[in-house]
Amino acid sequence: MVVHGGHVVAEGWWAPYSADRPHLLYSLTKSFTSVAVGLAIGDGLLSLDDRVVDVLPDRVPAHISEQGRRITVHHLLSMTCGHPTDSLAEAWQREPDDLVKGFLSLPFDTAQGTRHVYDNSTTHILARMVERVTGRGLAEFLDARLFAPMGIDHAEWDRVANGDVFGFHGLHLTTEAVAAFGELLRRGGTWGERQLVPRSWVELATSRHIDSEWILDGVDQADFSYGYGYQFWMSRHGYHGHGSYGQQCVVVPSHDLVVAVTAQGEAQDVLDAVWECLLPGVGQAGSAQDDAILADRLQHLSLHPVPGSAAPGRGVSAKLDASAEGSALPDGTTVTVDPTDGGWLVRFESLFDVEVGHCDWRESAPLGRPVVAAGAWQGSTYVADLYVITTPHRVRLTVDADTATATATWSTPPLTGPSLELHVRSPLMTRPDVA
Repeated sequence: MVVHGGHVVAEGWWAPYSADRPHLLYSLTKSFTSVAVGLAIGDGLLSLDDRVVDVLPDRVPAHISEQGRRITVHHLLSMTCGHPTDSLAEAWQREPDDLVKGFLSLPFDTAQGTRHVYDNSTTHILARMVERVTGRGLAEFLDARLFAPMGIDHAEWDRVANGDVFGFHGLHLTTEAVAAFGELLRRGGTWGERQLVPRSWVELATSRHIDSEWILDGVDQADFSYGYGYQFWMSRHGYHGHGSYGQQCVVVPSHDLVVAVTAQGEAQDVLDAVWECLLPGVGQAGSAQDDAILADRLQHLSLHPVPGSAAPGRGVSAKLDASAEGSALPDGTTVTVDPTDGGWLVRFESLFDVEVGHCDWRESAPLGRPVVAAGAWQGSTYVADLYVITTPHRVRLTVDADTATATATWSTPPLTGPSLELHVRSPLMTRPDVA
């Protein structure tokens, strides 16, 4: 979605994705947590100088270092706590039931406030601090103070095993809600006649606080090397919130521009296109013919269902081979493909069933989260794409009738582990795999 001067000027979704579906934002969630921190600070409940050890004293390890005692809200927001790398995996290994305690128990490499290192744990701790001072869960706090006043009633959250929202990941919103969030920021926190977020916080959070070091080596002029704010990245133009696989909220105040993207792709490719193709045309008069061509293209965007034949009445049963890295299903799972009217019912023994269409998309929600699927016979092999439609991920299922073997592989691996069963549950309850 492209929003200019508060008006949507272009929008499109590749079917079976659609405007009304919430989509996993991955680390774009962090920018929403930043706003929650700003609201708590605006209410006088928290300050940038508040220390973790003072706000969460019951979650401090027994042998915390002096630097651990000095970590403040500012250090967490700017990711300048002093750990040499993202602390998430090691902190959760140390303290599987308390990431805050694990984070504070790790050794530090540099003085706090001196170096930015992208660190998911910092945002998780900020979420817990907001909850402590407000007395409300982060999801409920943002529902009441941000989403409901903006008319957003569909925010979904993935959670860690004890029920807490991740804070650094796991928020699901529609593309439109992401665009609205960007527009709220562009307007300095104002929505309609209400100042939902203090203007001073929007300005502070979206300003550069520290040099940033991008984690993708060899990317020239990457829009992750222009500095880091408070859970926002500075860009060549404006700033952006970012999530894995191309979840983007780009705000360019100088051009009154907001670009919202929910995707399976690479963020830098999108940002390059915005700067090179979109930005030069902002404010330029276009032709009615060009507008019509664009509108028609956007209206008919579609991903192609699996090609092949329906082979009416043909079914197959096979055992799953999980030898491929990151298999979506356990080794030895019995996979049964039963023909139905216009498609198939695919059964994963003792796990769940999925409905699959032929030449069109069929939707089911076997464990609560929707799966949209299409398939076909290609010779003696049955092939189906199973889209976990509220995420950037899909599974390619192949069943070889000749060998009675099947595989199930991800198009892109979910960052919360490879289990398909886990990701079709709603809400997803997990913590990142730290093995």
